[in-house]
Amino acid sequence: MPIDQHADALLDGTSIRRLPKVSLHDHLDGGVRPETIIELADAIDLEVPESDADDLADWFAEKSDSGSLVEYLKTFDLTTAVMQTREGLTRVAREFVEDLAADGVIYGEVRWAPEQHLAGGLTLDEVVDAVQEGIEEGEDAAESRGHDIRVGQLITAMRHTDRSLEIARLAVDWRNRGAVGFDIAGPEEGFPPSNHREAFDYLAAEFFPATVHAGEAAGLDSIRSALIDGRALRLGHGVRIAEDLEVVSRAGEEVLVQFGDLARWVRDREIPLELSPSSNLQTGAISRWGTTIEDHPFDLLYQLGFAVTVNVDNRTMSRTSLTRELALLAETFEYGLDDLEAFQLNAAAGAFLAVEEREELIELIAEGFDV
Repeated sequence: MPIDQHADALLDGTSIRRLPKVSLHDHLDGGVRPETIIELADAIDLEVPESDADDLADWFAEKSDSGSLVEYLKTFDLTTAVMQTREGLTRVAREFVEDLAADGVIYGEVRWAPEQHLAGGLTLDEVVDAVQEGIEEGEDAAESRGHDIRVGQLITAMRHTDRSLEIARLAVDWRNRGAVGFDIAGPEEGFPPSNHREAFDYLAAEFFPATVHAGEAAGLDSIRSALIDGRALRLGHGVRIAEDLEVVSRAGEEVLVQFGDLARWVRDREIPLELSPSSNLQTGAISRWGTTIEDHPFDLLYQLGFAVTVNVDNRTMSRTSLTRELALLAETFEYGLDDLEAFQLNAAAGAFLAVEEREELIELIAEGFDV
């Protein structure tokens, strides 16, 4: 049965939406409310494909469900177009945080690429400042409603451009002012992390953490480059690490798996996988295994001890929420609350926070799941 993006879901009699969650892979320009897109577009005389919010939501879902990351990314042309002013950026960031809080998120990291928001004449510093203002407004609004949430920025460079070192310096400049990490995003195939080695060398010298999109549209070489060239502490998606696993035999529920060196390294080092089930289906990231959620290697990776986390990637494009993704996995793989808690604990452990703050997150999650 389809799960409504906005609906709650019960698991063992417990509201999934009310459970404390950690969101690690969530794009700012992928989580703009359709009604906000329409209003901001109207203010700048930008034509939109649908003038009704529900119809626009349908448009995003249809266009995103292409089986291709390149086609999926084209829908961002519309969202980024309405995020070229300080007012637009601040509003989108504020609502983004409010939507996280409404979904039960207590800690989130929002990734976005400042270089894509300069068409209105703002500088890199000005766009980061505008987003940070919106984040803080959203945190305050959530607190006024009785929900504590903290959101950090993952300053992102586009992997098909040549500004990664400049963006890396921007990220470090904003350390302790809202930025918690760095990422590269955009078309993965043909644009390996090794192209941005200078930026990653700089970040490593500054002890600034990076997560890298890898193992989505491209395979094991992309993951290898993310770890070696990017010094990635987490893998953005990383779902195709399953290509380095060979199922040797099956006997009932017992599955014997042979690990490749790369998969064993990722598993044994507990490098978090930022898995996004619905998005992985839409972009064709799991096409090697099938085309339905049942085919997703999420459960195999989980059962083998990988540090799996659950994420939305792009709420608007996938018409989803963290509650929906968790409910979808629970329904598909018959997970219980203990499993959902394990996913949140993995995410908390992988958050780009000081160890004391991660321990506090872990305590909050344990308390929230003690139902």
